[in-house]
Amino acid sequence: MKKIAVGILAHVDSGKTTLSEALMYCSGNITKLGRVDHRDSFLDTFSLERDRGITIFSKQALMKYNDTDFTLLDTPGHIDFSAEAERTLQVLDYAILVISGTSGVQSHTTTLWKLLKRYNVPCFIFVNKMDLDGADKLSVMAQLRTNLDENCVDFTYRNTDSFKESVAVCDDEILEKFYDTDNIEKSDIIRAVKQRKLFPCMFGSALKLEGVKEFLNCLDEYTEMPVYSEEFGAKVFKISEDTQGNRLTFLKVTGGSLKVREIIKSDKNINSEKVNRIRVYSGEKFTAIDEAAAGTVCAVTGITFAKPGDGLGIESDSDIPMLEPVLTYRVDLQDGVDPHTALAKLRILESEDPQLNVVWNSRLSEIHIQLMGDIQLEVLKSIISERFKMNVEFSTGSIIYKETIENAVEGVGHFEPLRHYAEVHLLLKPLKRGSGIIINSRCKEDLLDRNWQRLILTHLHEKTHIGVLTGSPITDIEITLVSGKAHAKHTEGGDFRQATYRAVRQGLRSAKSVLLEPVYEFTLEVPNENIGRAMSDIQRMNGTFAPPESKGEMTTLSGTCPVSEMGSYTKDVMQYTHGKGRLACILKGYEPCHNADEVIESIGYDCDSDVENPCSSVFCSHGAGYNVSWDEVPQHMHLPSILEPTKEDSAATKSENAFAKCKNQDDVFALDKELMQIFEQTYGPITQRKKAPERRKVTAVSAIDKAAEKLKKSQQYGGTEYLLVDGYNVIFAWEHLKELTERSLDGARQVLINILCNYQGYSKCNLILVFDAYKVKGQYREVEKVNGISIVYTKEAETTDMYIEKVTNKLAKNNRVRVVTSDALEQMIILGNGALRVSSLAFLEEVRQAEDEIRKIINNE
Repeated sequence: MKKIAVGILAHVDSGKTTLSEALMYCSGNITKLGRVDHRDSFLDTFSLERDRGITIFSKQALMKYNDTDFTLLDTPGHIDFSAEAERTLQVLDYAILVISGTSGVQSHTTTLWKLLKRYNVPCFIFVNKMDLDGADKLSVMAQLRTNLDENCVDFTYRNTDSFKESVAVCDDEILEKFYDTDNIEKSDIIRAVKQRKLFPCMFGSALKLEGVKEFLNCLDEYTEMPVYSEEFGAKVFKISEDTQGNRLTFLKVTGGSLKVREIIKSDKNINSEKVNRIRVYSGEKFTAIDEAAAGTVCAVTGITFAKPGDGLGIESDSDIPMLEPVLTYRVDLQDGVDPHTALAKLRILESEDPQLNVVWNSRLSEIHIQLMGDIQLEVLKSIISERFKMNVEFSTGSIIYKETIENAVEGVGHFEPLRHYAEVHLLLKPLKRGSGIIINSRCKEDLLDRNWQRLILTHLHEKTHIGVLTGSPITDIEITLVSGKAHAKHTEGGDFRQATYRAVRQGLRSAKSVLLEPVYEFTLEVPNENIGRAMSDIQRMNGTFAPPESKGEMTTLSGTCPVSEMGSYTKDVMQYTHGKGRLACILKGYEPCHNADEVIESIGYDCDSDVENPCSSVFCSHGAGYNVSWDEVPQHMHLPSILEPTKEDSAATKSENAFAKCKNQDDVFALDKELMQIFEQTYGPITQRKKAPERRKVTAVSAIDKAAEKLKKSQQYGGTEYLLVDGYNVIFAWEHLKELTERSLDGARQVLINILCNYQGYSKCNLILVFDAYKVKGQYREVEKVNGISIVYTKEAETTDMYIEKVTNKLAKNNRVRVVTSDALEQMIILGNGALRVSSLAFLEEVRQAEDEIRKIINNE
């Protein structure tokens, strides 16, 4: 008997739960047909689900039909609970996408289709509500092929020639067999469906049981059970509690089997835990079993470390992109409930739903909840009342802002009250949007012991660091430990906690901070006569949109808009379109705030008065500690600055002046000599390499070759020359490329590659272009060869700086090596390895000079 896990997905109000009920009834697994509007459906068991007529939590039901054990997983259709649906996708063998026959393909339908494609889930399509007026089979079929996939095929009549032809064109292998035999094998259809090359479509009415039996037969006939490994593996997709308060971990066994009392280990938890019970749920009821075979979807008790997305055994963790909450509410406790008791109970709900964030404000002794929308808030209030017998109210929701920085800075934290000592130096760099916080270390162990470094990294990870503009969490910043100091006698673990926190705050205070706000990606569908009003509203709300697309009597508008402006716009749309308009919003991410000054003023956060997050440092003098303001810390710190690696101010000034004068290649070499002198004054002399023998000149045969020959004569390079280019550093240093990144980072990358290909043909150097972990994820880096230049995509967890440091150390011993970067710290490392550096702006002048030479030679020809 084959086991199939099949999920049911749909846009809200498409009849998804009604179809689940009909499938259970037609297969003989239930004897009474429940209805959503009668509040007696088999799967909507939560009281609020029955009251509102929507699915909030994913449910499972066992459905035996012929020789197949189906596990039906009914998922939420409302966008506020789309994360619940996405978590379920990772355990599905097949999916059923329900389409409303009267509404067709809607905005959330396309979102679900993209998710199915992302997780590579084969899909059957059932077009529901075909009994209602306005349902048009041909129109819906055309929408499916246009908006979803051209390989959507009507499976209503499977013995016709037109059906066979429609299936054949979906797959080349089937097409060849069809031409030879004029027939299509059932096994070929099964294979095409499983490979997502074919999407069976059927039509009917779940409420009236029309077409449901035929769809059930189709589902049974064209699915096959996956091949599972003999070694144990499982994927966790949901956490909840039963009525007795036992934690339930819902999972699908993807290999071997799982037995009661079996010990489960986690890579993230050193403690092993035992499976107490295994339950197979169907609606509200469950059956206890002793062993779950591969393919079984079940709930286990006794496992507390797992969370949705975790893999057990041989199964790896899932990289599920969670939707971030964008609204925060204060929890107002009623009936004298202790805040700490309420916090402990809310933490239980947080562990069950990763989309729910519970924040404790220790300064105000308040609990704050971060959510996606008002419906989720109503559900949460009902759950708290039903499960924990607590009555709570919520304050008006406010936007969750975030902060980042624009420039790289050094953050210094010093903590030295009497008989304590710690100093930490951090390098803070801005990252591209959506990167989050990346924490690493480049501090040498002879400078700071490894144990102290691990402690500092732990302190960086353990806390949500807040910005200096509004006190909002920071994001899109790389924090690198580059230096630190401990005392052999007086340093304790808590000292580095204080120094680390203060280093982060001092760095943020020194940098240019940027306030970020959440932005929706929206799709607005309105009647043609209302499109002018819609476009005017979007512009008024500081949104952007693509050109409108008209389809019949309706026009669709797609674009982005700040959450703060569009949060309540749905009510306006319903009002001015008289209920005909539809608005679907998905969180795109965070972008610079459109009214930052207004928001900062309204929040009124004073970073210098925040005693829990101080920007200052503590130094010691005459046996007593004293505070030093954040802007005076560089004058008191005990270790040299990582951005200015010299103790003499005059030398630093000399370096800066030389950099400002750098306009051509001769100035670049002069600057390198001055930086070399500074480096040797600080760290001692380094051994100079011998000049390599002069290369033999090659006769020029093209405009670029002639320009290269002219360059050789003017600069007289000797030996093999290598030029390493820090790709992203150059992109964001050259204004025309930086502007291009706002539209397309990939486009800016391709323009830079084209420019450097021309330059390489001009200079005849060995050019290596390095991009920071862009293309390759995993343990291997990737190198491409494009028109004479080598393009390196560093492996995961390897920065461009790390790669360039390794390569210069190896190549500079016997070759001439230049590195294009404006990273101050990297400049010193380059000099230490014996290479020359060129700033990104100076290199731009060099490239323009090369382009001018090429144009002159072409014009002369």
